Amino acid sequence: MPNTQDHFLLNPFGMFFEEITASSLIKVDGDGNLLGESDYPMNPAGFVIHGAIHMSGDERHCVLHTHSRYGTAVSMQKNGLLPNSQKALTIMGWIGYHDFEGPAVDADEQPRIVNDIEGKTILILRNHGLLSVGKTVGEAFVYLYRIETACRHQIDAMTGGSELQEISPAAQQKSINMGLSMYGSGGFLEAGKEWPMLLRQLERTGMDDYAR
Repeated sequence: MPNTQDHFLLNPFGMFFEEITASSLIKVDGDGNLLGESDYPMNPAGFVIHGAIHMSGDERHCVLHTHSRYGTAVSMQKNGLLPNSQKALTIMGWIGYHDFEGPAVDADEQPRIVNDIEGKTILILRNHGLLSVGKTVGEAFVYLYRIETACRHQIDAMTGGSELQEISPAAQQKSINMGLSMYGSGGFLEAGKEWPMLLRQLERTGMDDYAR
């Protein structure tokens, strides 16, 4: 996360998430240089990807990035997310694509990441994984959940071996437009509205300590 001096706190590379505490976070500057001392190194790829958006001036300060099974599988497919399901179509207007340039350890890639997510909320990193942004953790999480679900549906359908049912161009565009409206600001399914409900679910299962 950034502060006014363009310093960032990162997870130390070599620790499980459940091992990390506030005192074990490492600080780096805007060029990715380690500030202070740590027994663990930083992950340059994590800084390049997340730092690109944080330093771009984008007000959506929460950036989530995954190498999930289904999201990565779709990122490897030439046509990306296919317009063959309601779940895919309703988020398609929120999606951008970023071409693979090798492991993201080169700061020169940052402007292209920023450019490719401009006007979008989800980025499919080709041959790599998924990324979402949001003004809140809840907003970013919900978009990431939606794209991952759409990817899972696609991979499951393609694995079935049967020809996929096509959707007419008119129905595709109608669905895309509806997704932009209902998930956007003021929409009846505005992204992030589900977050309090999900936190209550964690509390009921006794997992809320991990969400704090």
